[in-house]
Amino acid sequence: MDASLHRIGRGQRVHAGLLWHELHSSAVRQPVSVYLLDIEGTTTPIDFVARVLFPYAAEHLSAYLEAHGDEPENLEALQVLAEERAAEPALDAPTAPIDYLQFLIRVDRKSPALKSIQGRIWAQGYASGELKGVVYPDVVAALRRWSEAGVPVYIYSSGSVLAQKLIFGHSDHGDLLPLIAGHFDTAVGAKVDARSYATIAEKIGVGPDQITFVSDLVRELDAASAAGLGVRWSIRPGNAPAEADYPSITSFDQLA
Repeated sequence: MDASLHRIGRGQRVHAGLLWHELHSSAVRQPVSVYLLDIEGTTTPIDFVARVLFPYAAEHLSAYLEAHGDEPENLEALQVLAEERAAEPALDAPTAPIDYLQFLIRVDRKSPALKSIQGRIWAQGYASGELKGVVYPDVVAALRRWSEAGVPVYIYSSGSVLAQKLIFGHSDHGDLLPLIAGHFDTAVGAKVDARSYATIAEKIGVGPDQITFVSDLVRELDAASAAGLGVRWSIRPGNAPAEADYPSITSFDQLA
């Protein structure tokens, strides 16, 4: 069964415009100057971070801080954590640092302090071989294809640049970092803010219309489109149902 019709059969809501775009995917195979890629739900299964990385960090958090809590980067992160806790809106949030970090993991809070500490815990896991980044095979093929064609590829994720580099540098397909020109995280701004994409275009040194952004989240595509970027909607197994009128892909094989 066609993938588009299969999703409808499962009850996923699909906009008529989406169905047209997907059934005519050859129409979106246009050369671009730069690709900007999301990670979760786009290059990597949507549940990888929640299913693998978050539990790993939670399991190793206490032992890691006991061994490395007095290192400068962790002392700085713990100071930021204290400031975050002072402004915490949740009445039931714990006060002890480790308990509060575990709380932030459970509620999936976009905490700078947590992301900093998690990144270093994950670095140890990747270095030991306990962790491997998961990247779809069609993404790996596209990265190699674009590298050979001289098309730069950048990553933009809410995960830290360190976390991004760990996923691609220790992937289940080997080290993919040589195929990636650069990385952006929320230091440039929120992914739902059009100004973030304008900033990225400026940093890369190209016009917004020369960039194609690929993501599974419609709000991010809205922001990128508002900034003048071309966009492609990534539909992967497990991604949340949504409606949009953007050209869609189910595989990077559909990208030029």
